[in-house]
Amino acid sequence: MKFNRKPLVVAISTLAVVGFSMAAQADYPEEDITYIIPFDPGGESDVTARFQEPILEEELGVSVNVTHQPGGGGAVAWSQFQNDAEPDGYEIIGVNIPHIIGQPIQRSDAGFETDDWRIVTFFHSTPNALIVPDDSPYETLDDLVEDAKENPESITLGGSGTYSANHLGMLRFEEAADIDLTYIPFTGTGPLKGAIEGNHLSGIFNYTMLGTEMEDEARVLAVASEERVKALPDAPTFKEQGYDIVGGAYRGVAVPKDTPDEVVETLEDAFAKANEEIASKQEPLGFVMEDITGEEVDEVIGQLRDAYGPILEEAAEEEE
Repeated sequence: MKFNRKPLVVAISTLAVVGFSMAAQADYPEEDITYIIPFDPGGESDVTARFQEPILEEELGVSVNVTHQPGGGGAVAWSQFQNDAEPDGYEIIGVNIPHIIGQPIQRSDAGFETDDWRIVTFFHSTPNALIVPDDSPYETLDDLVEDAKENPESITLGGSGTYSANHLGMLRFEEAADIDLTYIPFTGTGPLKGAIEGNHLSGIFNYTMLGTEMEDEARVLAVASEERVKALPDAPTFKEQGYDIVGGAYRGVAVPKDTPDEVVETLEDAFAKANEEIASKQEPLGFVMEDITGEEVDEVIGQLRDAYGPILEEAAEEEE
């Protein structure tokens, strides 16, 4: 009697593949991990990475070295990473929205593509917030909208950068409310507080963190989140007030596109654990803790690309 040995061969091959996959998962990580922040020290990405660093090291069992590679609003580091990083999980890089969506739309030579890496997770967001001085005549968002309709472009709102999350959020608000405002770009969040304290602006369109910091000296008219932010429980959302505006900065971490699933899952778990432990430090500052992974990453990018894309494409055409 002859026996067909092919099923046995297939079974052995399958077991070998599964065994290799399990070994890869069990072995990672064996070396130190470099965590690249594509901005200067001291910003939101850096502050968060410093919170995460010791927890990641404990979870992963290796050193996690936070390094900075600023330039081009993140584009320098993102371009180099997409071109040079190996898909082994030993180099990871901070990413954020709207930068990774906006830059390739605005510049054909951005050096990177929105979809040419694998985003492990978006671990937090900082929703936009419309903030006015505590002595402002605008008690509510409706007050500001009414005045803007009567006096187009007379209301000045400062924010961080041009076509940043702040600027894009304000442009979306203009369109939704059918009003014309004047946006004043600043080099960052830092100078905005002094500008509003000195009454140089009607208000600011910045992040919930600044709204939290200035809670005793300013009024938050609206927050661009699905639900009220824990640090600002009295501040209504735009959606509560009839404007379907959700957005701000989403920050996360990415690896090269071909990184194995097992490595990505290990990193997902480590960052989720870090979020659990640092939430008590970040939520009082106005951060919203997120756990956006897998298909949800594509959904968030798709939603915000749809929201920001037309604005950015129109701006790019005007500059040509």
